[in-house]
Amino acid sequence: MSRILECQDVSKDYARGKLPVPVLKHVSFSVEQGEYIAIMGPSGSGKTTLMNLLGCLDVPTSGKYVLDGEEIGHLSDNRMADIRNQTLGFVFQNADLLPGLTALDNVALPLLYRGVRKKERRRMAAAVLEKVGLSDRMDFRSNQLSGGQCQRVAIARAIVGGPKLLLADEPTGALDSQSGRQVMELFRQLNEEGITIIMITHAPEIAAQAKKRFLIQDGVLQEEATMA
Repeated sequence: MSRILECQDVSKDYARGKLPVPVLKHVSFSVEQGEYIAIMGPSGSGKTTLMNLLGCLDVPTSGKYVLDGEEIGHLSDNRMADIRNQTLGFVFQNADLLPGLTALDNVALPLLYRGVRKKERRRMAAAVLEKVGLSDRMDFRSNQLSGGQCQRVAIARAIVGGPKLLLADEPTGALDSQSGRQVMELFRQLNEEGITIIMITHAPEIAAQAKKRFLIQDGVLQEEATMA
């Protein structure tokens, strides 16, 4: 396996008045392509800040973050946007679908930003909606879908461009237990197909489905256990 990302002594501070407040403290870890990792931590532990850094939505105060062979800390905003669109896929707690668009057009949206022609992006979007079990809901809008279906549309949108890394932030947090199980089964299938997944969760039963777990507390990240 080749390495998809590495954090080397990464710290992140935020200003509170004139004083810097450390949120992440000397985080060092790496992820190989094809791994499935869960990061657990209580509210205020720094896990969302870490996800923002991994997702190229922010940069470290100090240390080095290398994603797919490229150091992130000194890149332009345009290059960061390109990386988010081409290398990463995002799934959040709320599906955040655009209500005026059908499921198909929501999924196709990242391809529009890449300049993919309409016929091709709709073909690609239809293929991933079929993959997540929603081939019969392509023309439905979000208010016509259940919460679990909306989250599966969001996953389809995250993977339509073939990302190397899928970042999921509390992906089952807003779902009932049955819908949550369906989403987690979908993540398992995607990982078996080779997609690297990093998932943030506060739920031990969700984290247990990953193959490796980390615990973050007070901005310090530690590997908790290696799963079979």
